[in-house]
Amino acid sequence: MTSFHSFYERAFTFFKANPSASKLLVLSTFSGGGLLAYSDSSPLKRVLVTDATHSDGQQIRKKKVVVLGSGWSGYSFLNYLNNPNYDVQVVSPRNFFLFTPLLPSVTNGTVEARSIVEPIRGLMRKKGFEYKEAECVKIDASNKKIHCRSKDGSSLKGTTEFDMDYDILVIAVGAKPNTFNTPGVEEHAHFLKEADDALKIRKSVIDCFERASLPDLNEEERKKILHFVVVGGGPTGVEFSAELHDFLVEDVAKIYPKVQEFTRITLLEAGDHILNMFDKRITAFAEEKFQRDGIDLKTGSMVVGVTADEISTKERETGKIVSEPYGMVVWSTGIGSRPVIRDFMQQIGQGQRRVLATDEWLRVEGCDSVYALGDTATINQRRVMEDIAEIFSKADKGKTGTLNKKEFNGVVKDICQRYPQVELYLKKKKLRNIANLLKSANGEDTEVDIENFKQALSEVDSQMKNLPPTAQVASQQGKYLAKCFNRMEKCEEKPEGPLRFRGEGRHRFQPFRYRHFGSFAPLGGEQTAAELPGDWVSIGHSTQWLWYSVYASKLVSWRTRMLVVSDWARRFVFGRDSSSI
Repeated sequence: MTSFHSFYERAFTFFKANPSASKLLVLSTFSGGGLLAYSDSSPLKRVLVTDATHSDGQQIRKKKVVVLGSGWSGYSFLNYLNNPNYDVQVVSPRNFFLFTPLLPSVTNGTVEARSIVEPIRGLMRKKGFEYKEAECVKIDASNKKIHCRSKDGSSLKGTTEFDMDYDILVIAVGAKPNTFNTPGVEEHAHFLKEADDALKIRKSVIDCFERASLPDLNEEERKKILHFVVVGGGPTGVEFSAELHDFLVEDVAKIYPKVQEFTRITLLEAGDHILNMFDKRITAFAEEKFQRDGIDLKTGSMVVGVTADEISTKERETGKIVSEPYGMVVWSTGIGSRPVIRDFMQQIGQGQRRVLATDEWLRVEGCDSVYALGDTATINQRRVMEDIAEIFSKADKGKTGTLNKKEFNGVVKDICQRYPQVELYLKKKKLRNIANLLKSANGEDTEVDIENFKQALSEVDSQMKNLPPTAQVASQQGKYLAKCFNRMEKCEEKPEGPLRFRGEGRHRFQPFRYRHFGSFAPLGGEQTAAELPGDWVSIGHSTQWLWYSVYASKLVSWRTRMLVVSDWARRFVFGRDSSSI
């Protein structure tokens, strides 16, 4: 028995050092025969990890990490997490990952819904994690518990409720559409956040054309049924409008030739321009193209109510209320916090905030052992001027009241790491480093006192901006947090973050730093606008092919890549699917 235990320990050590070797499994018999087999590594990996022990024979107690959500941030976190010291439990009402940037393409049959989803069970099996298809309805932070409710499926009656405890909670539940409490929106408008939403829109569009094709309808009735209204001039609203227009021009003209002349698309935006988060050149091109395409673009129009038959808007310039009949309304005006997050915010003293706040390490402020990622939260970036006295004091080693060049250089790197707005300010002012910034404020003096130091950095905080609620941000946050968890034990002993200006030592990790790789805005007609790093703007047909290649590469598996590419090819050859399934 002792020799078997010794062999087991040696085998565990070997497989831990060589994970890929666990795919080879030797099956032996007492008679001396043997068989070499190739196997999936996950089951063996789970056995070895579960029975891991310390060198002194004591069993390792794993920390229980509960992850809420399977969206961009949650899936990215799970995909990159490779620390065997955690018992990972995933709770999500959606048992798949959804590639949301292609949702508008699902609404008109360009891409099938199943082509852009990746079942989460595959990742769970590969990683040895556990998954529960349920929704977290309450977070009890004081007792480190969550209350969950099973999804109310169409084939199963009733729900099951259960509690789970946790050591570490990772909140990645995303957000819900923000209706701004506009009357009638919840009851009569379509949203575009989930796969089911896209399929409902697709069915509704086809139903509108089928209804308008029926006999005994007058012209006004057909115009009403085929009036499609899109509320919100952001990327989602603009892309959906463009996809719908392409469907009308390229497919409806052939399938429903008798009613094509009655179709109309209206895009409503409360601001002055659509795509206001993009470069002005992209905004101008998009507005001109929509006008050429016949899309009725109305800016300065705020929706004040939606009924079953009409949508009412208030014109900002005149204050006049205008009502129009419609056949379908799609609402895409931003996001808001889910009820479970609002309740959680009340518990931890963030009830007055619009969105859950975290620090630069994605830890929820005012709550221990809880992290929040993606659309669920925003980073409450610390201001340089809040810590200016502490920064100066930490750098002033000799306590002389001034900083010489050597003392200043000793904290420059830590300042830039701790406060990302410094680097953005330097880039805006076209300064090479902080030394040049101090020189511009202090002249040729070789030493800097506290007042000059404050003056030099006084405008740095003007560059602070909240990160946009995009898939790109959420994915990077999930990857960052997973890598922190993977190095947790190592960094506990040897911190690798910047100096603690309000305290001793260093932070365990580098703070999260978002890296922007660019944004796309498909505008229809095989034309796309792209805003890329370095103030580079590209618009046109060539950018559409760049969009194809980038999105195909960003899909999370080869299965989904092949499905989406085949959908694109099918559309080019046969046109879009017009069935209402």
